[in-house]
Amino acid sequence: MKARATLKQIAKELNVSVSTVSKALNDSPEISELTKIKIKEYAKLKNYKPNVIGLNLKNRKTRTIGVIIPNILNSFFAKVFSGIEKVADEKGYNVIMCISNESLDKEAHTLEMLSNGTIDGFIVSVSEEAQKNQEYSHFSAIINDGTPIVMFDRIADGVDCDKVIVDDFDSALDSTQHLIDLGCKNIALFSSVDNLSVGKLRAAGYIKALEVNNIPINKAIILRTDCDENLNNLIENIFDTNTIDGIFALDENDSVAALRIGLKKGYKIPEALSIIGFADGILASRRLSPSLTTVSQHGIEIGEVAAKLLIDRLESKEEHIPYETVVIKTKLKERESTRKL
Repeated sequence: MKARATLKQIAKELNVSVSTVSKALNDSPEISELTKIKIKEYAKLKNYKPNVIGLNLKNRKTRTIGVIIPNILNSFFAKVFSGIEKVADEKGYNVIMCISNESLDKEAHTLEMLSNGTIDGFIVSVSEEAQKNQEYSHFSAIINDGTPIVMFDRIADGVDCDKVIVDDFDSALDSTQHLIDLGCKNIALFSSVDNLSVGKLRAAGYIKALEVNNIPINKAIILRTDCDENLNNLIENIFDTNTIDGIFALDENDSVAALRIGLKKGYKIPEALSIIGFADGILASRRLSPSLTTVSQHGIEIGEVAAKLLIDRLESKEEHIPYETVVIKTKLKERESTRKL
Protein backbone atom coordinates (compact mmCIF):
# COMPACT_ATOMS: atom_id res chain seq x y z
CA MET A 1 0.00 0.00 0.00
CA LYS A 2 1.33 3.43 -0.97
CA ALA A 3 2.22 5.49 2.13
CA ARG A 4 0.29 8.68 2.70
CA ALA A 5 2.25 11.92 2.67
CA THR A 6 2.05 14.50 5.46
CA LEU A 7 1.77 18.28 5.24
CA LYS A 8 5.37 18.52 6.45
CA GLN A 9 6.67 16.21 3.73
CA ILE A 10 4.78 18.06 0.99
CA ALA A 11 6.09 21.42 2.26
CA LYS A 12 9.68 20.13 2.27
CA GLU A 13 9.44 18.66 -1.24
CA LEU A 14 7.95 21.86 -2.69
CA ASN A 15 10.17 24.17 -0.63
CA VAL A 16 7.25 26.04 0.94
CA SER A 17 5.99 26.38 4.50
CA VAL A 18 3.58 23.92 6.14
CA SER A 19 1.18 26.84 6.56
CA THR A 20 1.23 27.50 2.80
CA VAL A 21 0.43 23.85 2.06
CA SER A 22 -2.42 23.82 4.56
CA LYS A 23 -3.91 27.04 3.22
CA ALA A 24 -3.62 25.89 -0.39
CA LEU A 25 -5.39 22.59 0.33
CA ASN A 26 -8.18 24.54 2.06
CA ASP A 27 -8.58 27.03 -0.83
CA SER A 28 -7.42 30.03 1.17
CA PRO A 29 -7.62 33.32 -0.79
CA GLU A 30 -4.16 34.15 0.63
CA ILE A 31 -2.57 31.65 -1.76
CA SER A 32 -2.30 32.22 -5.53
CA GLU A 33 -4.28 29.94 -7.86
CA LEU A 34 -1.08 28.69 -9.50
CA THR A 35 0.40 27.67 -6.15
CA LYS A 36 -2.88 26.02 -5.11
CA ILE A 37 -2.97 23.91 -8.27
CA LYS A 38 0.68 22.92 -7.87
CA ILE A 39 0.25 21.88 -4.21
CA LYS A 40 -3.08 20.09 -4.75
CA GLU A 41 -1.74 18.07 -7.68
CA TYR A 42 1.37 17.11 -5.74
CA ALA A 43 -0.72 16.15 -2.66
CA LYS A 44 -2.92 13.95 -4.84
CA LEU A 45 0.14 12.33 -6.43
CA LYS A 46 1.55 11.57 -2.97
CA ASN A 47 -1.78 10.11 -1.71
CA TYR A 48 -2.24 12.83 0.92
CA LYS A 49 -5.33 12.50 3.15
CA PRO A 50 -6.21 14.95 5.95
CA ASN A 51 -5.95 13.64 9.51
CA VAL A 52 -9.61 13.66 10.57
CA ILE A 53 -8.90 13.28 14.28
CA GLY A 54 -6.22 15.96 14.09
CA LEU A 55 -8.67 18.32 12.41
CA ASN A 56 -11.20 17.52 15.09
CA LEU A 57 -8.79 18.42 17.88
CA LYS A 58 -8.14 21.75 16.23
CA ASN A 59 -11.62 22.64 14.95
CA ARG A 60 -13.86 20.42 17.07
CA LYS A 61 -15.65 19.36 13.88
CA THR A 62 -15.26 16.38 11.59
CA ARG A 63 -18.47 16.98 9.61
CA THR A 64 -19.13 13.27 9.94
CA ILE A 65 -22.28 11.59 11.29
CA GLY A 66 -22.31 8.09 12.80
CA VAL A 67 -25.39 5.98 12.03
CA ILE A 68 -26.04 2.79 14.02
CA ILE A 69 -28.80 0.47 12.79
CA PRO A 70 -29.81 -2.90 14.27
CA ASN A 71 -30.17 -4.91 11.07
CA ILE A 72 -28.80 -4.35 7.57
CA LEU A 73 -31.21 -6.86 5.98
CA ASN A 74 -34.32 -4.87 6.96
CA SER A 75 -35.44 -2.75 4.02
CA PHE A 76 -36.88 -0.12 6.37
CA PHE A 77 -33.44 0.70 7.79
CA ALA A 78 -32.01 0.85 4.27
CA LYS A 79 -34.62 3.48 3.37
CA VAL A 80 -33.89 5.48 6.53
CA PHE A 81 -30.17 5.43 5.76
CA SER A 82 -30.89 6.65 2.23
CA GLY A 83 -32.75 9.65 3.68
CA ILE A 84 -29.94 10.39 6.15
CA GLU A 85 -27.30 10.25 3.44
CA LYS A 86 -29.30 12.54 1.14
CA VAL A 87 -29.54 15.34 3.72
CA ALA A 88 -25.97 14.82 4.97
CA ASP A 89 -24.64 15.13 1.43
CA GLU A 90 -26.64 18.32 0.84
CA LYS A 91 -25.24 19.81 4.06
CA GLY A 92 -21.65 18.76 3.38
CA TYR A 93 -21.45 15.94 5.95
CA ASN A 94 -20.03 12.44 5.60
CA VAL A 95 -21.79 9.39 7.01
CA ILE A 96 -20.35 6.30 8.71
CA MET A 97 -22.81 3.41 9.06
CA CYS A 98 -22.38 0.66 11.66
CA ILE A 99 -24.58 -2.33 12.49
CA SER A 100 -25.30 -3.42 16.05
CA ASN A 101 -26.76 -6.79 14.98
CA GLU A 102 -29.24 -6.30 17.85
CA SER A 103 -26.36 -6.56 20.37
CA LEU A 104 -26.17 -4.23 23.39
CA ASP A 105 -22.41 -4.73 23.75
CA LYS A 106 -21.71 -4.01 20.09
CA GLU A 107 -23.94 -0.94 20.19
CA ALA A 108 -22.18 0.44 23.29
CA HIS A 109 -18.71 -0.36 21.87
CA THR A 110 -19.51 1.39 18.57
CA LEU A 111 -20.73 4.50 20.38
CA GLU A 112 -17.60 4.63 22.50
CA MET A 113 -15.24 3.94 19.59
CA LEU A 114 -16.68 6.61 17.28
CA SER A 115 -17.15 9.28 19.94
CA ASN A 116 -13.36 9.63 20.38
CA GLY A 117 -13.22 12.37 17.77
CA THR A 118 -14.23 10.44 14.66
CA ILE A 119 -17.78 11.82 14.41
CA ASP A 120 -19.77 14.88 15.51
CA GLY A 121 -23.02 13.13 16.40
CA PHE A 122 -25.06 9.93 16.11
CA ILE A 123 -28.33 8.79 14.56
CA VAL A 124 -29.40 5.52 16.20
CA SER A 125 -32.19 2.94 16.23
CA VAL A 126 -31.87 1.06 19.53
CA SER A 127 -30.83 -2.61 19.50
CA GLU A 128 -33.26 -5.33 20.53
CA GLU A 129 -31.02 -6.43 23.42
CA ALA A 130 -30.88 -2.89 24.84
CA GLN A 131 -34.67 -2.63 24.71
CA LYS A 132 -35.15 -6.09 26.19
CA ASN A 133 -32.84 -5.27 29.12
CA GLN A 134 -34.00 -1.65 29.34
CA GLU A 135 -30.30 -0.68 29.37
CA TYR A 136 -29.69 2.78 27.96
CA SER A 137 -26.87 4.18 30.12
CA HIS A 138 -24.42 4.03 27.18
CA PHE A 139 -26.55 6.59 25.30
CA SER A 140 -26.79 8.94 28.28
CA ALA A 141 -23.01 8.76 28.83
CA ILE A 142 -22.30 9.82 25.24
CA ILE A 143 -24.81 12.69 25.40
CA ASN A 144 -23.44 13.87 28.74
CA ASP A 145 -19.96 13.98 27.19
CA GLY A 146 -21.26 16.47 24.62
CA THR A 147 -21.97 14.27 21.60
CA PRO A 148 -25.59 14.64 20.43
CA ILE A 149 -27.77 11.66 19.51
CA VAL A 150 -30.96 11.45 17.47
CA MET A 151 -32.96 8.25 17.95
CA PHE A 152 -35.41 6.96 15.35
CA ASP A 153 -38.07 4.22 15.23
CA ARG A 154 -36.88 2.25 18.27
CA ILE A 155 -36.26 4.80 20.98
CA ALA A 156 -35.48 4.95 24.70
CA ASP A 157 -38.09 7.09 26.47
CA GLY A 158 -35.80 7.70 29.45
CA VAL A 159 -32.98 9.20 27.37
CA ASP A 160 -33.15 12.95 26.72
CA CYS A 161 -32.41 13.49 23.04
CA ASP A 162 -34.11 14.31 19.76
CA LYS A 163 -36.32 11.50 18.41
CA VAL A 164 -38.12 10.62 15.18
CA ILE A 165 -40.92 8.07 15.40
CA VAL A 166 -44.00 6.95 13.52
CA ASP A 167 -47.50 6.79 14.98
CA ASP A 168 -47.20 3.06 15.77
CA PHE A 169 -50.20 2.88 18.10
CA ASP A 170 -52.56 4.90 15.91
CA SER A 171 -51.51 3.19 12.68
CA ALA A 172 -52.07 -0.25 14.25
CA LEU A 173 -55.48 0.86 15.52
CA ASP A 174 -56.39 2.21 12.07
CA SER A 175 -55.13 -0.93 10.28
CA THR A 176 -57.12 -3.24 12.55
CA GLN A 177 -60.16 -0.98 12.12
CA HIS A 178 -59.71 -1.27 8.35
CA LEU A 179 -59.91 -5.07 8.62
CA ILE A 180 -63.02 -4.75 10.78
CA ASP A 181 -64.61 -2.38 8.24
CA LEU A 182 -63.90 -4.98 5.53
CA GLY A 183 -66.04 -7.41 7.50
CA CYS A 184 -63.38 -9.38 9.36
CA LYS A 185 -64.54 -10.69 12.74
CA ASN A 186 -61.73 -13.09 13.72
CA ILE A 187 -58.56 -11.06 13.31
CA ALA A 188 -55.28 -12.71 14.30
CA LEU A 189 -52.24 -10.77 15.50
CA PHE A 190 -48.79 -12.06 14.50
CA SER A 191 -45.78 -10.41 16.17
CA SER A 192 -42.17 -11.58 16.42
CA VAL A 193 -41.07 -8.14 17.69
CA ASP A 194 -42.65 -8.17 21.13
CA ASN A 195 -39.37 -7.17 22.80
CA LEU A 196 -39.33 -3.90 20.91
CA SER A 197 -41.05 -0.65 21.82
CA VAL A 198 -42.64 -0.52 18.36
CA GLY A 199 -44.00 -4.05 18.73
CA LYS A 200 -45.65 -3.25 22.05
CA LEU A 201 -47.24 -0.06 20.69
CA ARG A 202 -48.61 -1.83 17.60
CA ALA A 203 -50.05 -4.67 19.66
CA ALA A 204 -51.71 -2.13 21.96
CA GLY A 205 -53.29 -0.44 18.93
CA TYR A 206 -54.69 -3.77 17.74
CA ILE A 207 -56.19 -4.51 21.17
CA LYS A 208 -57.73 -1.03 21.36
CA ALA A 209 -59.43 -1.44 17.97
CA LEU A 210 -61.04 -4.69 19.08
CA GLU A 211 -62.23 -3.10 22.33
CA VAL A 212 -63.71 -0.06 20.56
CA ASN A 213 -65.69 -2.37 18.28
CA ASN A 214 -66.79 -4.70 21.14
CA ILE A 215 -64.98 -7.64 19.58
CA PRO A 216 -63.89 -10.21 22.21
CA ILE A 217 -60.12 -10.59 22.52
CA ASN A 218 -59.26 -14.17 21.53
CA LYS A 219 -55.84 -15.02 22.97
CA ALA A 220 -55.73 -18.20 20.87
CA ILE A 221 -55.19 -16.15 17.71
CA ILE A 222 -52.75 -13.66 19.22
CA LEU A 223 -49.11 -14.60 18.66
CA ARG A 224 -46.59 -12.39 20.49
CA THR A 225 -43.01 -13.62 20.61
CA ASP A 226 -39.55 -12.04 20.72
CA CYS A 227 -37.93 -14.16 18.02
CA ASP A 228 -38.79 -15.63 14.64
CA GLU A 229 -36.99 -18.99 14.92
CA ASN A 230 -40.21 -21.00 15.36
CA LEU A 231 -42.45 -18.39 13.77
CA ASN A 232 -43.71 -20.58 10.93
CA ASN A 233 -44.63 -23.46 13.26
CA LEU A 234 -46.45 -21.13 15.65
CA ILE A 235 -48.41 -19.53 12.81
CA GLU A 236 -49.27 -22.91 11.31
CA ASN A 237 -50.61 -24.03 14.67
CA ILE A 238 -52.96 -21.01 14.82
CA PHE A 239 -54.24 -21.76 11.32
CA ASP A 240 -54.75 -25.44 12.21
CA THR A 241 -56.67 -24.84 15.44
CA ASN A 242 -58.67 -21.67 14.78
CA THR A 243 -60.92 -20.00 12.26
CA ILE A 244 -59.57 -16.62 11.15
CA ASP A 245 -60.63 -14.20 8.43
CA GLY A 246 -58.14 -11.40 9.01
CA ILE A 247 -54.49 -11.00 10.04
CA PHE A 248 -52.58 -7.97 11.27
CA ALA A 249 -48.83 -8.72 11.17
CA LEU A 250 -46.44 -6.40 12.98
CA ASP A 251 -43.24 -6.95 11.00
CA GLU A 252 -42.32 -7.77 7.41
CA ASN A 253 -41.22 -11.32 8.34
CA ASP A 254 -44.54 -11.87 10.12
CA SER A 255 -46.45 -10.54 7.11
CA VAL A 256 -44.66 -12.74 4.58
CA ALA A 257 -45.03 -15.84 6.77
CA ALA A 258 -48.74 -15.15 7.26
CA LEU A 259 -49.36 -14.86 3.53
CA ARG A 260 -47.36 -17.91 2.53
CA ILE A 261 -48.77 -20.17 5.23
CA GLY A 262 -52.32 -18.93 4.57
CA LEU A 263 -51.97 -19.91 0.92
CA LYS A 264 -50.41 -23.24 1.93
CA LYS A 265 -53.40 -23.97 4.17
CA GLY A 266 -55.76 -23.42 1.24
CA TYR A 267 -57.09 -19.96 2.10
CA LYS A 268 -58.15 -17.79 -0.81
CA ILE A 269 -56.59 -14.37 -0.31
CA PRO A 270 -58.29 -11.91 -0.14
CA GLU A 271 -61.63 -13.67 -0.76
CA ALA A 272 -61.59 -15.58 2.55
CA LEU A 273 -58.65 -14.01 4.37
CA SER A 274 -57.43 -10.40 4.44
CA ILE A 275 -53.87 -9.57 5.56
CA ILE A 276 -52.25 -6.27 6.52
CA GLY A 277 -48.56 -6.10 7.36
CA PHE A 278 -46.30 -3.48 8.89
CA ALA A 279 -43.33 -2.20 6.84
CA ASP A 280 -43.47 -1.59 3.13
CA GLY A 281 -40.51 -3.55 1.79
CA ILE A 282 -39.83 -4.70 -1.76
CA LEU A 283 -40.68 -8.30 -0.85
CA ALA A 284 -44.16 -7.37 0.39
CA SER A 285 -45.03 -5.00 -2.43
CA ARG A 286 -43.47 -6.58 -5.54
CA ARG A 287 -42.35 -10.17 -5.06
CA LEU A 288 -45.35 -11.80 -3.42
CA SER A 289 -48.54 -12.92 -5.09
CA PRO A 290 -50.98 -11.67 -4.06
CA SER A 291 -49.12 -8.47 -3.12
CA LEU A 292 -49.46 -7.38 0.51
CA THR A 293 -51.44 -4.46 1.85
CA THR A 294 -48.94 -2.71 4.12
CA VAL A 295 -48.42 0.14 6.54
CA SER A 296 -45.78 2.39 4.96
CA GLN A 297 -43.48 3.99 7.55
CA HIS A 298 -41.94 6.51 5.12
CA GLY A 299 -38.39 5.43 5.94
CA ILE A 300 -36.70 7.97 3.66
CA GLU A 301 -38.61 10.83 5.31
CA ILE A 302 -37.65 9.53 8.77
CA GLY A 303 -33.98 9.55 7.74
CA GLU A 304 -34.22 13.06 6.31
CA VAL A 305 -35.87 14.46 9.44
CA ALA A 306 -33.38 12.71 11.74
CA ALA A 307 -30.42 14.09 9.79
CA LYS A 308 -31.86 17.63 9.80
CA LEU A 309 -32.45 17.49 13.56
CA LEU A 310 -28.88 16.39 14.22
CA ILE A 311 -27.20 18.83 11.82
CA ASP A 312 -29.32 21.74 13.07
CA ARG A 313 -28.21 20.94 16.62
CA LEU A 314 -24.56 20.58 15.57
CA GLU A 315 -24.57 23.91 13.74
CA SER A 316 -26.63 25.91 16.24
CA LYS A 317 -24.80 28.54 18.26
CA GLU A 318 -27.28 28.17 21.12
CA GLU A 319 -26.12 25.99 24.02
CA HIS A 320 -29.49 24.82 25.32
CA ILE A 321 -31.92 23.79 22.59
CA PRO A 322 -35.06 21.91 23.75
CA TYR A 323 -35.17 18.31 22.58
CA GLU A 324 -37.79 17.51 19.97
CA THR A 325 -39.81 14.38 19.15
CA VAL A 326 -41.11 14.37 15.58
CA VAL A 327 -43.95 11.99 14.69
CA ILE A 328 -44.14 10.85 11.05
CA LYS A 329 -47.60 9.74 9.96
CA THR A 330 -47.81 6.33 8.31
CA LYS A 331 -49.93 5.46 5.29
CA LEU A 332 -51.92 2.31 4.54
CA LYS A 333 -51.04 1.07 1.05
CA GLU A 334 -53.82 -1.16 -0.16
CA ARG A 335 -52.84 -4.01 -2.47
CA GLU A 336 -54.15 -7.46 -3.34
CA SER A 337 -54.22 -9.05 0.15
CA THR A 338 -57.26 -7.08 1.31
CA ARG A 339 -60.74 -6.83 -0.20
CA LYS A 340 -64.20 -6.34 1.23
CA LEU A 341 -65.56 -9.73 2.29
